[in-house]
Amino acid sequence: MKDHDRLVPGVRDMGSSATLDINERCKALAAEGREIFRLGLGQSPFPVPDLVVAALREHAGEKDYLPVAGLPELRWAVADYYRRRHQLDCDAAQVLIGPGSKQLLFLLQVIHKGTLLLPTPCWVTYAPQASVLGRKIRFIPTRRSDRWRLQPEDLDAACRQPGSKVLLLNYPDNPTGQTYTAQQLAALARVARKHRLVVVADEIYGELDFDDDHRSMAAHYAEGTIVSAGLSKWCGAGGWRLGTFVFPPALRGLQDAMMAVASETHSSVSAPVQYAAVVAYRGGKEIEDYLRNSRRIMGALLSHCAARLRAAGLQVAEPQGGFYFLADFETQRTALAKAGIENSAVLCNRLLQETGVALLPGAVFGREPEELLVRAACVDFDGTAALRAAARHYDGDLDNTFLAAHCARVLEACQRLADWCKA
Repeated sequence: MKDHDRLVPGVRDMGSSATLDINERCKALAAEGREIFRLGLGQSPFPVPDLVVAALREHAGEKDYLPVAGLPELRWAVADYYRRRHQLDCDAAQVLIGPGSKQLLFLLQVIHKGTLLLPTPCWVTYAPQASVLGRKIRFIPTRRSDRWRLQPEDLDAACRQPGSKVLLLNYPDNPTGQTYTAQQLAALARVARKHRLVVVADEIYGELDFDDDHRSMAAHYAEGTIVSAGLSKWCGAGGWRLGTFVFPPALRGLQDAMMAVASETHSSVSAPVQYAAVVAYRGGKEIEDYLRNSRRIMGALLSHCAARLRAAGLQVAEPQGGFYFLADFETQRTALAKAGIENSAVLCNRLLQETGVALLPGAVFGREPEELLVRAACVDFDGTAALRAAARHYDGDLDNTFLAAHCARVLEACQRLADWCKA
């Protein structure tokens, strides 16, 4: 029997994550002496806040298994965070702690057999997880004219076939950098309620909303929304692997089933990390200052880069949160076709070879390969130095002088892209 035949169908033709692949390719090219600008992997450029690191150090000796659902103090702190920041009516019993939100999303699909609804473009991991488990996927394409936001009528059309469904709604969005207003969420909530959807609101970038005005879907569809988040993006702790789900009481059955599966898989999350996360979720002035300056830096940087590429003739919606923007090369299609570039994968490969800028093609985010879409993760800079400078010397909006001093590699990458387009 060939090794391929030993595999379950969902993984036979499955490769590794595109975001991790581009990171390894960048390392290989850099080892050859190439100057590479890493706008592929969306890892936070910012350090874990000092007081959270100190809490991890203090609790490094914690060695016992913790409850499957999570450390009680942490579950309380997470519930209090959502009450304080988003005015959600929740308590510690509704919180489930996992080894990263990616693992929690996978466990939900393990226990829920419904069709997965995915507005595209969407994060690269959602669909592969469903494929591994043999779940049905229904992609709902969004449009540039709508700033890549899911529209209520499109969601309604996707729900017309019978059967249970899960909608994964990520915002601020990876890869587009777009988010939703309260009115837009309310309109989507009406459709979700009509069809009794389970909504997973992936709000992991919520604290990186540039206007500090993130609204939770759970405020509009409380009975059917699971809020997903974690430490990786807003707290700079991707490698710590801690994610959170907050369930509504009406979905207690799903929560109990996920806990049962968790008890037979990962058992519990690292104890020292959970104790440290309590400090992060409790907040306070140091955390608030950290987040305020993170938003200021990313907001100024993404706005500057998007404007530079628009000036070069590309179509880029103004980013509203997170680390990303989506650039559309459609206006360059005729010239690119003459150069043998007719899909997003070839486009990204040529950009990497000819400019040294690593990007990801729109095809890995669920879009059609021939669409000339690329995603940029504007994180190739020293976030520690940038945070210190923003805290010490600047008030209000950060200007181009600040960006040139502290985010020079990202600016250079965008300039290379702009020059390549003009050429």
